[in-house]
Amino acid sequence: MKKLLLLAISVILFNCNGTAQDKTKENKVYEVSKTEQEWKNELTESEFKVLREAGTERPFSSKLNKEYRAGTYVCAACETPLFKSEHKFDSGTGWPSFDREIKGNVDFSVDYKLGHARTEEHCATCGGHLGHVFNDGPRDTTGKRHCINGVALNFIPEK
Repeated sequence: MKKLLLLAISVILFNCNGTAQDKTKENKVYEVSKTEQEWKNELTESEFKVLREAGTERPFSSKLNKEYRAGTYVCAACETPLFKSEHKFDSGTGWPSFDREIKGNVDFSVDYKLGHARTEEHCATCGGHLGHVFNDGPRDTTGKRHCINGVALNFIPEK
């Protein structure tokens, strides 16, 4: 009986998720805030699926994956500048990848959808889901790989 009680207590302690560590985007009020219907009216079906429902586009399906011109990648929903072309690299994963974001324009939260913690990225202006950041990027720069859905971005070439 003591072993069963000890096991139960251990399970409870190790599975507790305190709200102090809960950094989800639902807790934040974004500068650009619209109803679900307004977003549906403004975004394409695939943009809505990724940006508003945290979907993922098929790998190698984005034309931005092979975009090599100088410029800025902005949020497809609100045009906030998110990534610069000089920080883009070919990760071989099938999604546009960057070693860093434009500071202050991207928010981060924890995503447990696959059963383990991942760092999820959102536009800091509208809260749109962008993708995830991993620690397997270029070691000679930041070591980060911001793996971003191309449909969540628009590219503005340098003039």
